[in-house]
Amino acid sequence: MNASTNEWHATLRLSFTRQGPQKTVLSERRHQGPLLVQKALYPEGPEVCHVTILHPPSGIAGGDVLSIDVNVHPGAHALLSTPGATRWYKANRRHSAQNVHLHLAAGACLDWLPQENIFFEQANASNSTHLHLRTGARTIGWEITQLGSICKASHWDEGRILLNTELSLDDKPIWLDAGELCADSPLRTSGNGWAGFPAMATLWAFGPALNTEQTDQLALCLPWNDHIRAGLTHMPQKHDQGLSLIRVLATHVQDIKHLFIALWMRLRPLILNTDGAYLRLWNT
Repeated sequence: MNASTNEWHATLRLSFTRQGPQKTVLSERRHQGPLLVQKALYPEGPEVCHVTILHPPSGIAGGDVLSIDVNVHPGAHALLSTPGATRWYKANRRHSAQNVHLHLAAGACLDWLPQENIFFEQANASNSTHLHLRTGARTIGWEITQLGSICKASHWDEGRILLNTELSLDDKPIWLDAGELCADSPLRTSGNGWAGFPAMATLWAFGPALNTEQTDQLALCLPWNDHIRAGLTHMPQKHDQGLSLIRVLATHVQDIKHLFIALWMRLRPLILNTDGAYLRLWNT
């Protein structure tokens, strides 16, 4: 912590390694500042290592910078989550940031399942997630964003955020999703933007390419109404792999989470060759 400015600068580095024929272990755990992980757990058995990332200050304020670096080695399978929403507070003329880098070797699997990001009034923040994959890696994950408090009529009157998600395969970018959003931006209400909704989210699934029947069935189950809208894009890649993206706008984050959990349970056997297992923290 910078005592003169009350800013938190924190880093967390994790590595997961296959041990023996079946078990994934947390082989490296290093941190500086208030970014920690709880004990590695195995609610699904030894093949999948579950870790919860903790940020004890419980929110990100102006000037805070968090960096998370995760490496999943060949044959390992990790599931990472957070215990609650990440809250981004008033900037006080200072910029705050979170940068996440997820590195997956060939044959590695990762579930990246954080709770939502909530950006409150006068936040000035950037939130970036970078996925670095090698051919043969497989992953399902999501990022969920809420603007302000939905209990407030206008829910986000002042602020600026930068959102960036990137996925590269063998060092070549295959998906870039970056943009700046200000509270007074026309994108807030535009049909090409947030269409008046206070919450936006993206789920990605990279692994064995879905066939036409699977893609069609997935698209048919997505909602489109006054409270939540979802759409699917599927992009085939080399070596019979594919990237599926599900984009969502909604009035309530809880509706997004219910949808994403159902999609994850459906996609996980197809993409990660592992049955879905409801996380206990989702009940809290």
